[in-house]
Amino acid sequence: MKKTSLTAQVSFAGTLRRLVFLTALLASPAWGQALDGGAESDAGPWVAEVVSIDAGVPIVPVASSDMVGVQEITVRSRGTVAQQMMASAEAVNVLDLRRARQQSADLGEVLARTQGVAVRREGGLGSGATISLNGLQNEQVRIFLDGVPLERTGYPFGLTNVPVNLVERVEMYRGVVPVRLGADALGGAINLISDPRYETHVAASYQGGSFGLHRSSVNGRYRHDRTGIVAGVSGFVDSAKNNFFYDDREIQQPDGSSVTRRLRRFHDAYRAYGGTAEVGVVDKRWAKRLIVSGFAATMDKDVQHNTFMSLVFGEVTRGQDSYGSTVRYEVDLTPSLTLESFVNYSRRRVDFRDVSKNKYNWAGDIVDTFARGNGGEIGGRPTNTSLFEDGIFSRTMLTWVPATGHALRASLTPSFASRHTENHLPAAENRNLKDKIVQFVAGAEHQFDWFQDRLSNIAFAKLYSLRTSHDSIPEGTLRIKRNAQRTIRNWGIGDSLRFRFTNWLMAKLSYEYTTRLPNTDELFGDGVLVEPNAQLKPERSHNVNFGPRITVERARFGSLTLDINAFLRETKDQILFIARSLRAPYSNVSDARGRGLENAVSWSAPGRWLGIDSSLTWLDLRNTSDQGVFAALRNLRMPNRPWLFASWGARLRFDKLPRRTDTLEPFYFGRYTHRFDRGWAIVAPSERLHVPYQINHDLGATYSITRRDATMSATFECDNLTDARLYDLWGVQRPGRGFYLKLTAQL
Repeated sequence: MKKTSLTAQVSFAGTLRRLVFLTALLASPAWGQALDGGAESDAGPWVAEVVSIDAGVPIVPVASSDMVGVQEITVRSRGTVAQQMMASAEAVNVLDLRRARQQSADLGEVLARTQGVAVRREGGLGSGATISLNGLQNEQVRIFLDGVPLERTGYPFGLTNVPVNLVERVEMYRGVVPVRLGADALGGAINLISDPRYETHVAASYQGGSFGLHRSSVNGRYRHDRTGIVAGVSGFVDSAKNNFFYDDREIQQPDGSSVTRRLRRFHDAYRAYGGTAEVGVVDKRWAKRLIVSGFAATMDKDVQHNTFMSLVFGEVTRGQDSYGSTVRYEVDLTPSLTLESFVNYSRRRVDFRDVSKNKYNWAGDIVDTFARGNGGEIGGRPTNTSLFEDGIFSRTMLTWVPATGHALRASLTPSFASRHTENHLPAAENRNLKDKIVQFVAGAEHQFDWFQDRLSNIAFAKLYSLRTSHDSIPEGTLRIKRNAQRTIRNWGIGDSLRFRFTNWLMAKLSYEYTTRLPNTDELFGDGVLVEPNAQLKPERSHNVNFGPRITVERARFGSLTLDINAFLRETKDQILFIARSLRAPYSNVSDARGRGLENAVSWSAPGRWLGIDSSLTWLDLRNTSDQGVFAALRNLRMPNRPWLFASWGARLRFDKLPRRTDTLEPFYFGRYTHRFDRGWAIVAPSERLHVPYQINHDLGATYSITRRDATMSATFECDNLTDARLYDLWGVQRPGRGFYLKLTAQL
């Protein structure tokens, strides 16, 4: 087996205790049943697995093949990495994507079926989306891929557009973010974990279906066992017409009359492709991992309407190009000291083009070619700009295990971003305005496990620092104000506690006082739809989570998991974007309070022939400001945020069809979102603009075949089975009924 960073310091007494534990475990009926091929829980089998201390799992249980003074053995740890993280002290929910990679739902839809998570989007594939975790959203929830900010990894188009088949699991940290991520998140963090295997393999997928959708992905690695050299590639190609129907619209005719019809979207196409290549060495004394990777990606997206879907566009487009590289290094400096480090460079180009002199109706007809002045469907003025951003992001973490059951970690996460905008219109004047941000997050934590891992605790402290440099043009003058600087510095502390009452019952309590620093778009705008607000304050919040977790495996009635979490978010200077029909800035709400309750239930029958899952989330997120412009809105709910939503699902499993290794799995998913207001509720209920309640049903079946080392599957799925009218971000309509076929293969 692979060596771990913990085995060298295990004492003889500790080894003896583990041997006793192993003997008892092997003698237990549950273990014997598992070894004999008994039923496995739907959450995952008991597997032989190396436990890494950087995974946020309990320190004491280890898997070792080189303990001093004993013969080579294999210690079996309970469950997958996902199960171990869920059993740790961290406020984390882990989603394994094994089944999702076979199904047609994109990553946004998969996350929306999880408790506490709301995913809202402006349309079909490639559309903008808002990710909400316990009521906090957008940049308040940091999103990573293998610890690197998502926009710097070759997937800068948003979490919902990341191919599911290139992700192994998703870690969702609820309000309390571990030091190892080096994040200044307010509402939590989402970390996408790619395939962690440095073994020879290859996998591919293709999906096609309604509304012109085509998605394909491929990934593979090769390992030379003798030298430890590894190489890998991954890539994706996505396209969609997104020509689904939307509600009846009043269409202006060329003769000035109007008619109401149900229409298809005509200007919402999406195209994206990208790839990553890597090479390096693993499992060497001087390097547990040394990997150099490079990536490139591009995207083009048509824009058909404004935020509220009240204005229609026929030629507005946006696009983005991204490329960069990441170097990762991990080594055991001593038997008890581990170093992990990476540095990432990325360059992005974001294009926005709106130069048409034509005016369109909702049917895609040109109804006016003269009344648009110099062009520009948005606001009556042309726009053709490119925003260039160069960024460097790095993180270094040291982990020291001074004694069994204790670990100390320290991380340093500096980052730098510089950007400028160019105007491509012939008569435009480029003033070379530049924005720069230097950000620094440092943290240290102590983890200990007592009473044979019954009690686990992680205490930590963080430092946040931000320095900005901004060129601007003061209102009413053409003179450029150069290098306006600003510095922000804050501290944060937190603690995560987990106590295991019995083998099937545990409870978690976590707290963090955290800061979220504003980003470049929030401070300086995006040059198109977001206005600048260089004096925006950082967000600060007291975040609390508490709840029990019940896990019963292989009982007579099957396997059952019940997860309940109550949370509180007391936020100062919350950053809020109140969209208007055209341009708007981000603003601070001096005080806001969020509280809620979420739960998830999962049950599988003995033999796993039937599985049922459900989740329910209730939120109460309100403005509590008693000063400033939002004081008049005190005690009102934050606008445009769902506050009650639920999901449920069921799946059947039929084995040996026709061969022993063939399976058929029909499945069903449902989702409910309660009605919510799009704006502040300061008018009569009958006059409020609201998003109606909605129910969505998805139905499908997966047939999988396993032959030796090859696994293949085919899934046919119907989304929005009842063709319900579904709405999300600011009331924008989502696709209706669609049919999809997905094929996957792995060698």
